[in-house]
Amino acid sequence: TQYSFKEVFGTQVVQKELFDVVAKPLVEDLIRGKNGLLFTYGVTGSGKTHTMTGSPGDGGLLPRCLDMIFNSIGPFQAKRFVFKLDDKNGVEVQSEVEALLERQRREALPVPKTPSGKRHMDPEFADMIHVQEHCRVEEVDEDNVYGVFVSYIEIYNNYIYDLLEEAPFEPIKPKWNSCNTPVRNGDFIPPQSKMLREDQNHNMYVMGCTEVEVKSREEAFEVFWRAGQKKRHIANTQLNRESSRSHSVFIIKLAQAPLDADGDHVLQEHITLSQLSLVDLAGSERTNRTKAEGNRLREAGNINQSLMTLRTCIEVLRENQLYGINKMVPYRDSKLTHLFKNYFDGEGKVRMIVCVNPKAEDYEESLQVLRFAEMTQEVEVARPLDRPLCGLTPGRRLRNQALQEELARRLELRGGPVGGDTEEPSAAELFFQSLPPLPSCELLDINDDQTLPKLIEVLEQRHKMRQMMSEEFAKNVLAFKAMLQEFDSSVISKENYLQGKLSEKEKTIAGQRTELERLEKKIKTLEYKIEILEKTTTIYEEDKRNLQQELESKSQKLQRQASDKRRLEARLQGMVAETTMKWEKECERRVAAKQLEMQNKLWVKDEKLKQLKAIVTEPKPEKPERPSREREREKPVQRSMSPPPVP
Repeated sequence: TQYSFKEVFGTQVVQKELFDVVAKPLVEDLIRGKNGLLFTYGVTGSGKTHTMTGSPGDGGLLPRCLDMIFNSIGPFQAKRFVFKLDDKNGVEVQSEVEALLERQRREALPVPKTPSGKRHMDPEFADMIHVQEHCRVEEVDEDNVYGVFVSYIEIYNNYIYDLLEEAPFEPIKPKWNSCNTPVRNGDFIPPQSKMLREDQNHNMYVMGCTEVEVKSREEAFEVFWRAGQKKRHIANTQLNRESSRSHSVFIIKLAQAPLDADGDHVLQEHITLSQLSLVDLAGSERTNRTKAEGNRLREAGNINQSLMTLRTCIEVLRENQLYGINKMVPYRDSKLTHLFKNYFDGEGKVRMIVCVNPKAEDYEESLQVLRFAEMTQEVEVARPLDRPLCGLTPGRRLRNQALQEELARRLELRGGPVGGDTEEPSAAELFFQSLPPLPSCELLDINDDQTLPKLIEVLEQRHKMRQMMSEEFAKNVLAFKAMLQEFDSSVISKENYLQGKLSEKEKTIAGQRTELERLEKKIKTLEYKIEILEKTTTIYEEDKRNLQQELESKSQKLQRQASDKRRLEARLQGMVAETTMKWEKECERRVAAKQLEMQNKLWVKDEKLKQLKAIVTEPKPEKPERPSREREREKPVQRSMSPPPVP
């Protein structure tokens, strides 16, 4: 038996190759604001959990998705509690003050609500998240801020449980009857489960589910491993030592919003919330092989029932698309299909990994899995729409960072020592420094005749330099005026040239506008004519349909009349044939009676003639006996054949 799939991986495939082909496009769509669903499907013990989680030294799809997300948005993450999820599957932006107060309130709690990413990693799962390949999304919008939230739920016995809930996870309790003794028929009361709700965008979500904001891949995987994976239902069966007894769903939500024009604050109006759901389905199994009983038997029945509902939904979707019908898809028959019905209706991309165990004992189950997986490829899911652009100038974050750095540098320079002023001297200071220094002007002796002449000489030198500079300044002013006049004349000529060009362009634009108006009028006229023609066509089509209906009715009437005529002709022919036979028999009977009567008359005449002859020839004739009717009957008279009746 052969089955065809989009991609087939061998037994020696590494996790990176599987991630690059299957999960990497989903992570790229997540950062671009689109939803995605990835789930593993197969019989029990075929490697679904290993594919999703991985092993020490070789992380699976889940840690690699987290690694790629934080490698891509690491430097662009918002501070903790800037994004806040509400209880209606929405997100809002808090101010920096509100986020700071929330962080201080959380730090004041005795027990931290979220595991810290700075603490030493548990060696039990540390090797799974150290991915050697540095994988990231290209062309990440650097003008957005991002926030990552994770949640972890399981669907156990068709009930939804929050694995990250702080309340102690109680095992399922037995039902007690009125005599305060446990019921022996094996019925149980499940603990309080979560409810599914529909948000304003008609997307399904788990109401009251714990959603933890994480800032690193280590913190996210620690939430997954410590808080969630340890609470998941697993059990030992005949086929798998650690068999998953529930469907686990790890949801990664990415909130992103653009910065404002200054690159400082987050815009509330353009928030995008996308999510990636990583689903590890429980394996289908046959109870005669697992030897399950009690709770294990009940779990297996619910697992198989939910997987059968998934198959039914896929088959109904396929039938609706193949045959163009609108048959209702039974999403609500199972919590698993009800939770992800939006993905099948076109709210995101769906990828399924089929895990197959080559064991001979799993032959029949593997054939069923492969047949169903091949059939799912025929179902087409609508492509999600791209998120709208905010319309702001790109590069706002980098410009804001450069501005902050420049302001910090200038503040540092301004706050330095006073003697360290490095400002360049002005032109006036340079002029005063170029003049000869003034000598001392103190007259200590009345007979001093050197100080004043020196002062006069210096002042005369300064006066001469001032006159020279004034003349040079006047020359420069005249030259600058000539340059300005020349520049003004060139500007005026260019303005005149541009005015001429502009007038030509305006004339061209006016001509084009008149042409556009003419064309618009023509278009309106043609549209009016088209509308009239469409109405006329509609009337003619209606008349055509009426005439066709009338023609069909008349043709049907003619056919009925022809059939009635044929039936009447057949009936008349039958009546004519019957009447002809009847009259033929009647004629034969009458001819026979007439012949008998004529023969009797001839016999009477013969007798009379014989008597006359006897009287004439013999004197004493004897009286003949008349033959009796009995003798005539015993000896019938030979009759001559009568001629056929004339038609």
